[in-house]
Amino acid sequence: MAFLDPTSDPTRQGLIDLRNNLLRLHKTLLDSERRTYERVHGKIPSPGAFLQLLLNDPWFAWLRPVTTVVVEIDETLAAKEPVTEETVQQLFQQARNLITSTEEGNGLGKAYFDALQRNPDVAVLHGEVMKVFSSYKNGERAKQ
Repeated sequence: MAFLDPTSDPTRQGLIDLRNNLLRLHKTLLDSERRTYERVHGKIPSPGAFLQLLLNDPWFAWLRPVTTVVVEIDETLAAKEPVTEETVQQLFQQARNLITSTEEGNGLGKAYFDALQRNPDVAVLHGEVMKVFSSYKNGERAKQ
């Protein structure tokens, strides 16, 4: 995907960094939830069956907003129009709101809070996304 190639534009690069880190976090969450689901319900028989569960089963519903944000970022980066700072800030805020974890269930909810508690890989990747948030301010790379 050419629209994900590194760029000298700090606004685009910030969005690419956010997208890549969210995607890694999302995959780790999917793998973790799949293992938990299989402990409760038995082995998922095929990739197609897993996809159907991801799309339709309430067990995985809490993960769908992450998919939505990643798709919105991809569409923004692939668009012919230049990426605006306003759009970047909106996408950063959406992502930040999602992965704000509290036991009460803000953001992605209690399921995300629980995943952070039980899976160190999720906690590490959560930290990586948080670094992206702190590395970019108003669409520009923070001075390092």
